[in-house]
Amino acid sequence: MKPLFATAVALGLGLSANLALAQAATTPVGVWKTIDDETKQERSTVRISEVGGVLTGKIEKITDPAKQTAKCDECTDERKGQPLLGLTILRNVKKNGNDAELWDGGDILDPANGKVYRVRLRPVDGGKKLEVRGFIGMPMLGRTQTWVRVE
Repeated sequence: MKPLFATAVALGLGLSANLALAQAATTPVGVWKTIDDETKQERSTVRISEVGGVLTGKIEKITDPAKQTAKCDECTDERKGQPLLGLTILRNVKKNGNDAELWDGGDILDPANGKVYRVRLRPVDGGKKLEVRGFIGMPMLGRTQTWVRVE
């Protein structure tokens, strides 16, 4: 009887751990490779963190050695002149109450041109990829990038 009980408990713990991992993988929280739209090469690594249900994303790594000390010269808000490395580019994103897989309500900065867009995030492919949609006005008026999970 003891071995049967121990096996049942172990299976239950294993299923709980797998469920927790699956749920964690379906959130935008983590480290992501951003991919250049034109060259399809990695541009940077962004770490998305959650505090109090609100997501923030910061540039953690820049792939191009020539841009390691670059600043956000095109920015028009408090980020103007700030180093790109460590710069917050994703702010105030929250889980959408109507769609369990959608995160929205915040904004994203394109440091290349200094423009700020509204943003929607959706983990796809079991959380291995993140669809990042930046837009002005309506989501239909925007573009989507796919970021790839690093960890």
